Amino acid sequence: MNHLILGGARSGKSRYAEQLAGESGLDVIYVATASMGDQEMAERITRHRADRPAGWRTIEEPLALAATLQRHAASDRCVLVDCLTLWLSNLLQAGDATLDQERERLREALPHLPGRVLLVSNEVGLGIVPDNPLARRFRDEAGRLNQALATTCERVTFVAAGLPMQLK
Repeated sequence: MNHLILGGARSGKSRYAEQLAGESGLDVIYVATASMGDQEMAERITRHRADRPAGWRTIEEPLALAATLQRHAASDRCVLVDCLTLWLSNLLQAGDATLDQERERLREALPHLPGRVLLVSNEVGLGIVPDNPLARRFRDEAGRLNQALATTCERVTFVAAGLPMQLK
C-alpha cells in the first residue's frame, strides 16, 4: 500500500509517518532525500539520523528515488521516504531532463511496489505567491507532484498542527 502524507513545515507530517512505520510491525527502511548543502542542513541531517530508531535502516538518496524504492521495497518492509519536496528541490538543481525523467520513473514505479510505502511531502500551495520565478516554479512543481501521487496512492493524509486528516 502506498500512502502520501502531506503537510506544511513543522506540521507533524514526518512524526506521523514515523509513527505509522513503527506501528507497521514491518522492517523499516528510511529513505532520506536531503543533501548537506550548508552547515544548517548538515546539522539537521545529523539530528535526524540520531533521532531514528536503531533498528531502522537508512538510505540516503537525493535523486534516484524510484530505483531505490524498486530495489528496497518488499512485502515484509515499510519504506518511508522523507521527503519528496527536498527530492524535488534536488531534481530542480539537476536540470529539467533529470526532473522529468525521475518524476516519471517514480510515478510509474509506485503502483508496482510491494509492501508498504510512506511518502512525506510538503503542501506548499497554501501560502503567499512567491516573489521570484524559481520559487514559483518550485511551488508549481510540488503541487503537480503531490496531485499526481495522490491519484496513484491508496491513502492520502493531510497533517496540520500534528493532527492527521484522512483525505483518501
